[in-house]
Amino acid sequence: MSEEKDGGAGKGSTLTRQGSIRRTSLLDAAEAVLVAKGSDASLRAIAGEAGVRVGHLQHYFPTRADLIKAVLERALERSLERLAETTGLRMVRDDPSAIELPAGPANPDEVVGVVLAEQDDPQLVRLYVEVWALAARDDEIATVVREFYRKYVAHVEAYVQQGRPDWSGEFCRARAETFVALVEGAALMRSGIAGSRSSAMDAQLAQFAVQLLRD
Repeated sequence: MSEEKDGGAGKGSTLTRQGSIRRTSLLDAAEAVLVAKGSDASLRAIAGEAGVRVGHLQHYFPTRADLIKAVLERALERSLERLAETTGLRMVRDDPSAIELPAGPANPDEVVGVVLAEQDDPQLVRLYVEVWALAARDDEIATVVREFYRKYVAHVEAYVQQGRPDWSGEFCRARAETFVALVEGAALMRSGIAGSRSSAMDAQLAQFAVQLLRD
């Protein structure tokens, strides 16, 4: 089947099964290049990693910002799926801004454990570090990153609000923003990039993170 019939990444397009496989392969290549090259992660380098022409890559992702957005969205989806297994929170398929709540709140210790466990994956931490660096120099990438964290904060806010309905929406959002800032910043220390990890630090981090969700 020709690329024109695969659907590409255009608005309203529908990927065939083969097109979906190709898209996944391109995202895998983009992740690998972002981790290895950081700011040098050009479309040409990513196409080379995937073994395709740049034109083929741009059929699915016209710009580097489009590609990095897709990489981030996939990473977020993976993270939220892992979190959903613990919290029960899920995005409403027809309304990405809405969140379905479970019957009762999950144990905050388990939620924090799931979030921090992701930082044990050095490849994932390195991916985020490189994307943060790109966002500091590229306004388009910065927009993508801000949207990524907007969704992340929204999920944590919904979880906090469910567990503490007596708190105002504004306070729940502040708690969610602080929680995300705490655990995301901790990734640099716990991964060894900006410091060293210790069991004492891990214990304190988990304690404060849980307090932000409930106390």
